[in-house]
Amino acid sequence: MSQTPAESAESTESPGSAAVSFRSEVTVELVKHSAADSDVLWAARVSTAGEQSLEELRKDPERSKGLINYLMRDRHGSPFEHNSMTFFISAPIFVFREFMRHRVGWSYNEESGRYRQLDPVFYVPGASRKLVQQGRPGKYEFVDGTPEQYDLTGRVMEDSYRRAYEAYQEMLAAGVAREVARAVLPVGLFSSMYATCNARSLMHFLGLRTQHEQAKVPSFPQREIEMVGEQMEAHWATLMPLTYGAFNANGRIAP
Repeated sequence: MSQTPAESAESTESPGSAAVSFRSEVTVELVKHSAADSDVLWAARVSTAGEQSLEELRKDPERSKGLINYLMRDRHGSPFEHNSMTFFISAPIFVFREFMRHRVGWSYNEESGRYRQLDPVFYVPGASRKLVQQGRPGKYEFVDGTPEQYDLTGRVMEDSYRRAYEAYQEMLAAGVAREVARAVLPVGLFSSMYATCNARSLMHFLGLRTQHEQAKVPSFPQREIEMVGEQMEAHWATLMPLTYGAFNANGRIAP
């Protein structure tokens, strides 16, 4: 299969216009956090130990991983909320529209097309993205496309993106407000946002937006939001390894 333009990070530029570029990958950066397994323990033990629960801050959480597993298994969820992770995410706009379905325990701030001119960076699926849906609704799977389908998808998307961005620039040059001109831009445009969550809300997100062999409940996420979820999961696994292990051991169901 030939290399797609998205994989080669191709940029094109017409005279007097900004360079249009194409990407097949999303990025996730952990920019700030206050998250550790000990946060789960002191939050859980306050119910029986009161102020003495603060001693958990000075103890090795490994000695209490059984308690973390118990809380996860029996779905005592609130102790998993006393932590915070903030991610900077760069992904196509359609990914963020799916994100907004996750409202409990999440905070979002996204770049605005009202206040800045949006950069011409667009999503085109890479060769590893399964392209063809087969089967009936509710019981379908995605399979690889043919070389011709990949070539068609890349060519049609790129042509459409170029035309849309040229129309956007034409309106801006004529003095049309950014908030009006942006209406011609497609959801394949890359945007960026900060997303802040806690471990409990992230577990719920991962249970729905990733596929995993240890999941008790199957999930069928769109691949692009799953790519974001996989990167967020990798960061979280490093911060809270005992909680992450208990999440997997108990079927990846949020408590």
